[in-house]
Amino acid sequence: MLIDAYKRVHDYLRISLTDSCNLRCFYCMPDEKISCMPHKHLMQPDEIDHIAALFVQLGVKKIRLTGGEPLVRKEAGTIIRHLGKYPVELTMTTNGVRLHEFADDLRDAGLRSINISLDTLQEETFKFLTRRDHFHQVYKNILEAAQQGMRVKVNVVAMKGINDGEINDFVALTKDLPLHIRFIEFMPFTGNHWDHAKVIGLDEILEIVGRQYAFEPIKHKKHDTAKNFQVAGHTGTFAVISTMTKPFCDDCNRMRLTADGKMKNCLFSKTETDLLGALRRGEDLVPLIKECIANKAAERGGQMGEDLDHLDPDRIQNRSMIAIGG
Repeated sequence: MLIDAYKRVHDYLRISLTDSCNLRCFYCMPDEKISCMPHKHLMQPDEIDHIAALFVQLGVKKIRLTGGEPLVRKEAGTIIRHLGKYPVELTMTTNGVRLHEFADDLRDAGLRSINISLDTLQEETFKFLTRRDHFHQVYKNILEAAQQGMRVKVNVVAMKGINDGEINDFVALTKDLPLHIRFIEFMPFTGNHWDHAKVIGLDEILEIVGRQYAFEPIKHKKHDTAKNFQVAGHTGTFAVISTMTKPFCDDCNRMRLTADGKMKNCLFSKTETDLLGALRRGEDLVPLIKECIANKAAERGGQMGEDLDHLDPDRIQNRSMIAIGG
């Protein structure tokens, strides 16, 4: 069991398969000329399998595959099938562009829940945000995944001046579709031009939804990062992940493994533990994993206070979001 200095039990591992992506969202991959890691620097399928097995032995009950975009990894299907053998809840976060190509792999691995990123319901805004023209394929894959019985969560990074006028359009989708819309507060990462003025916080999102809908909170479950709600009579739900305005760090159970095998005990942690390098040197990874968790900060990597108005994103020591893993 992995327990930090604040008595938080960590049983949820997020594994990034790649720092590559087939979209170019500015808040994640800000530079069109970004250089991706050489393949030899990435964890190989057998190395991912080995490290995942160790974490399962240490009490991990849930594994989420992320990227970049995990489904652009050449060996993605193989990795998914291998991890499907472990007694954990296996899930994935994807941009949905290639989801239809991996339907058999996901089904065979027992994957029944998936998070799909979609920040707009407008084709032209999609092109502006992603610098690519894949809106219709992504939306089609969302609908098909839901029709096939998957629990589909739609991740929406909410940003003022870009998609704040679409919040209730997303909530409207939950009337007849079994979708779980999750509005995510805009977070600062290296190179993404974060500005507090662009953040749409929990209270503001709920105020916007309340102009059009009557809704009730859904009972909070242990380790939930999202505050969940449902409009009366709607099939699906909506939620807000309030990382910036109302963080949920006191109940955090998450760990991250970057595509190059660095362990991060928090999304915003300054430091990383090189598990892949240690594995390739034949070292015991368990003490490294336990030490990483023991050193976890109380909140948001120890890099942010409550005063977001004066938060300088350039002072935060971290990678870009695509290099960390979504």
